[in-house]
Amino acid sequence: MRSREELIEVLGAPLGDLATDGALFAEAAEVRDRTVGDRVYVRGLIELSNRCRKNCLYCGIRSGNGEVERYELTDEEVLEAACGAWSAGIGSVVIQAGERTDEAFVGRIERLVGALKRRSEGALGITLSLGEQTAEVYRRWYRAGAHRYLLRIEASSPVLYGRLHPADHRYERRVVCLEALREAGYQVGTGGMIGLPFQRVEDLADDLLFFRRMDIDMCGMGPYIEHPQAPLAAVRSDFTREERLQLALRMIALLRLEMPDINIAATTALHALHPRGRELGVAAGANVLMPNVTPEVVRGSYRLYEGKPADDTDLSGFRVVRDRAWGDAPHYASRRAASKSEE
Repeated sequence: MRSREELIEVLGAPLGDLATDGALFAEAAEVRDRTVGDRVYVRGLIELSNRCRKNCLYCGIRSGNGEVERYELTDEEVLEAACGAWSAGIGSVVIQAGERTDEAFVGRIERLVGALKRRSEGALGITLSLGEQTAEVYRRWYRAGAHRYLLRIEASSPVLYGRLHPADHRYERRVVCLEALREAGYQVGTGGMIGLPFQRVEDLADDLLFFRRMDIDMCGMGPYIEHPQAPLAAVRSDFTREERLQLALRMIALLRLEMPDINIAATTALHALHPRGRELGVAAGANVLMPNVTPEVVRGSYRLYEGKPADDTDLSGFRVVRDRAWGDAPHYASRRAASKSEE
């Protein structure tokens, strides 16, 4: 494992031609092939709703953005999207939405997860990405049939985290939620944004150390892209978009080398900055893709950042696992086994 200083050295190397990182990416891809396989797993992304109670300073669907056309899929639309993914050979879906904590929403997710399990006879894998909830809510959704949860830390530095969120947000609360997810039994995922205003390469190195310290099972991170209706867009980043892309690829490669047996997504934000962004992510060590299977009529309304691709379902250029496998991270199984042996 690299020290903080070694991570900073790699991340802080001169940015320019992507080919200069070829050796790093090749090493990460070799480790990926050896530990989690040489093919990518696919999760169909269903964006349930863009209604959100939070007002994060970087986000396009923040509650304070009055220019967003809000929507919420019906249960049947979610079931149809999931069944369509299953018919296409995708064995796992991700349900993502703006954050809500009211009982009507919590109960609906619980019922919806149960319905997806029943309709697929338990065969469909279900990941949730629905923000900060209580430990009891996480347990309810886990008992209903969800088995993975993605909750991005966004920035592991409490100071930087505070610059991304209004004063009513608490960094400590986010960490407590990640710990509660582990206690509930989930495969736990987190991640961050790369190239944020106020961010330095030292912060990115600390993100990698945070992922390692939290012993995560999966990670979704990508380059920061401004949204014009978000306050943070008015603050200049020290990194160009091209540099953010290259740093994101370095982060993927370094995380693969630091945590060889976890799942790492090649995110849509990579695709937003480069027409082959997802391919570059896989070449740097990623092993998960999340094509959007949300109904097209509302897909453009879930716009966290400007230029979010509306269509990323073409997987023809990838070596994809085609047997509807869930694609669980080997790290999760070994972590659970180690936990049981300590009991």
